[in-house]
Amino acid sequence: MKIIIALAYLLSSILFILGLKNLSSPKTARRGNRFAMSGMLIAIIVTLTKNEILDFTFIIIGLIIGSAIGVIIARKVQMTAMPQMVALFNGLGGGASAFVALAEYYRLTGELKIHIIISMVISLFIGAVTLTGSLVAFSKLQGVIKSTPVVFKAQHFLNTLIFILFLTAGIIVIINPANSTFLLAILAIALALGILIVIPIGGADMPVVICLLNSCSGLAAAATGFVLSNNILIICGALVGASGLILTRIMCKAMNRSLANIIFGAVGTISGDIDKKEKRKVIKYTEEDAAMILESAQSVIIIPGYGLAVAQAQFALHELVKTLISKDINVRYAIHPVAGRMPGHMNVLLAEANVSYDLLFDLGDINDDFQNTDVALVIGANDVINPAARTNKNSPLYGMPILNADKAKTVVVCKRSLSPGFSGVDNELFYYKKTMMVFGDAKDSINKLIKILKA
Repeated sequence: MKIIIALAYLLSSILFILGLKNLSSPKTARRGNRFAMSGMLIAIIVTLTKNEILDFTFIIIGLIIGSAIGVIIARKVQMTAMPQMVALFNGLGGGASAFVALAEYYRLTGELKIHIIISMVISLFIGAVTLTGSLVAFSKLQGVIKSTPVVFKAQHFLNTLIFILFLTAGIIVIINPANSTFLLAILAIALALGILIVIPIGGADMPVVICLLNSCSGLAAAATGFVLSNNILIICGALVGASGLILTRIMCKAMNRSLANIIFGAVGTISGDIDKKEKRKVIKYTEEDAAMILESAQSVIIIPGYGLAVAQAQFALHELVKTLISKDINVRYAIHPVAGRMPGHMNVLLAEANVSYDLLFDLGDINDDFQNTDVALVIGANDVINPAARTNKNSPLYGMPILNADKAKTVVVCKRSLSPGFSGVDNELFYYKKTMMVFGDAKDSINKLIKILKA
């Protein structure tokens, strides 16, 4: 029986690895999901069999309720809400790990082995931080609390003091495992620290925060695996933790900023430049003007941003692209790594509209082509095309690789207003002479463009 269980866990591990591998590309992402789901199903069945549970009543009830909630969420949640749903899932994963470790502490009797109690402390701390940190991220993304950084005096000092309290309580629990009071203190400290760490992080940095919290949920699960002596939980948690850290590093590199700067920099505080922006003027163009420019172009690069998701305009945009292609216009999408509010947000959004993966190009693959492009069509993007990232050393965006939309012969921007992006920085591109600002809801503007082009 032990051999069968070991082989089943090995198969699950292989399926998890294959799942992660396939999730690295939009073309194979669905296959990756199937691999990962199959691996998780096998792991759950084997774990329930291994532990020889006598009464499955509560387990079955939990499966039914959880599955029902999952199905409802999957069908009801819009693509605009996908980032906050991912943040919420991260929090639930971290919270589950923390409370499983806590439950195991109260279940076990006698003297706990040193590696078990250390694993409990780590799981409880990381899991609880992930829970409340993810809930704050969810609230910022959902608009329950403001997405701009919430800062106050001595904030970093308070966080440091709380972390020192955790270390002190952790050492006491490790020395004297019977002291449950300090274990509960660790839980309270971690819950508070999760809130304090994420609150000063602005909306522009949410893709990195989501990656980091995803990694933390994996590390918490791995630590809980040591508590339960469950190999598959250790492997699964380690895979999630490692992949989350790798993705966090990729996101930081894409923004040309360190993780410390993202966590402690409070980027996204509304700058004083907004008042200056209101005094400047731009020429407002109509959809008829934009359609004329698009129809006369030979090449068009489309830059989608979070505004596309807000307007739910991905289907209309796909129809516009098909219309342009039918007129023998070379059309491609330029995808910035941090566009939107989570990693791969634009890829997921466009995949929902069945956009061909052959039309999607990463920043590094397409950036040099803008200078030879007739039109850069920007739909709801802002910070990822802001020239200040290249020129303004005082800008929080400085050094971040951006899409070279300003190098195109003409730039058409579909946007609701001149409001700044998540970073709180005004965009100089909007005031360029070659930029055509078409104000309004992205979906409405695109539908008007389609109607004009088909006429």
